[in-house]
Amino acid sequence: MDIKAYVAAKAEEARAGARSLAKASSRQKNEALIKMASALKKQAKDLIKENAKDIAFARKKGLSKAMIDRLTLNDKRITEMSQGLTEVAGLPDPVGEILTMRQRPNGMTVGKMRVPIGVIGIIYESRPNVTADATSLCLKAGNAVILRGGSEALHSNKAIVRILRGVAKAEGLHEGAITFIDTPDREAVMEMLKLEGIIDLIIPRGGEGLIRAVTENSRIPVLKHYKGVCHVFVDRDADLKMAEDICFNAKVQRPGTCNAMETMLVDKKIARAFLPAMSARFTKAGVKMKGCPETRKLVPAAAAAQEDDFHNEYLDLMVNIKVVRDIDEAMDHIARYSSAHSDTIVTRDYAKGMRFIREVDSSAVLINASTRLNDGYQFGLGAEIGISTDKIHARGPMGLEELTCTKFIVFGSGQLRE
Repeated sequence: MDIKAYVAAKAEEARAGARSLAKASSRQKNEALIKMASALKKQAKDLIKENAKDIAFARKKGLSKAMIDRLTLNDKRITEMSQGLTEVAGLPDPVGEILTMRQRPNGMTVGKMRVPIGVIGIIYESRPNVTADATSLCLKAGNAVILRGGSEALHSNKAIVRILRGVAKAEGLHEGAITFIDTPDREAVMEMLKLEGIIDLIIPRGGEGLIRAVTENSRIPVLKHYKGVCHVFVDRDADLKMAEDICFNAKVQRPGTCNAMETMLVDKKIARAFLPAMSARFTKAGVKMKGCPETRKLVPAAAAAQEDDFHNEYLDLMVNIKVVRDIDEAMDHIARYSSAHSDTIVTRDYAKGMRFIREVDSSAVLINASTRLNDGYQFGLGAEIGISTDKIHARGPMGLEELTCTKFIVFGSGQLRE
């Protein structure tokens, strides 16, 4: 079977799965998710064994440490995947929720109901946990999912899908609800993007190049998860110990993620008191720094930051540092360079915090908290299928509600249009 026919057959299988899943009860979906969670933990050794093949392949290809970190499965991450499935099972089912009901002058009642989107294609790189997260959210929201992971995670993804499909079948759900494109051929992605009328939505997760390629070639609506150029602004009224902890966590805790801080902005009034200690802590953790001229006077170890550096998503232990006059210059910088993902202010000044919340236009804006917290699990969504930087349909971490759409429902008693 050629690639075109192969992908079309997979999509038709998913379409059948979506029709079947739309009829499933909340109880049936929840029980399947709980058993999937248990099955992942029980088969952790097999998953780690398959993942080791992918890691060996990644090292042979010379992938970066950050990419290999994203790819790696261990007991902790498998437990987190399992917990994500359990969390989603415990969330309210959005399908069938009535959002509004109002009576019209002619006596008919008009409302809106949440319904599944249908078939959702997920195109992603590196992280095998996306396989479980995407499956759990799509299944709970009544959608079939077509998963197409990167070649670097092929063994890991196949193993996860095998477990999840096995449970789905045992629980009486159509296996097509969890469909996996198991060929590394990139042409498979191009064929997916042509299947309008079968696939209802495409969600790409990965580097900027992947997302742009998907957006430019898709005939299907695309919900974008662009790069994360995230900022932390340390205001002159900040608690400096809190600011230090937040900046360190935002950069170092897991630098290869989209919500890691890439640029630290520091108010000139406290730069001398803050930067030496902060830079020493970064240096000890292996963080390389690039700074503006004012920064380099206080941090001699920092290299000179160039204009292009402030657009970069490093996904590594690298950070830009810029000293700014005040909150206005900080917000101007964010407006110019931010990717509208996650931006934080550290301050004890309530009015400044509220200005930052109102005026910074990102998918998540935080006060006195790490950018690393912009995450579906941390926000109580159970898991996420991505963090949308779009402004239409969904923005920020995409959980269950974001994987539904609405339809109008009308209750009449014989009304006719005059």
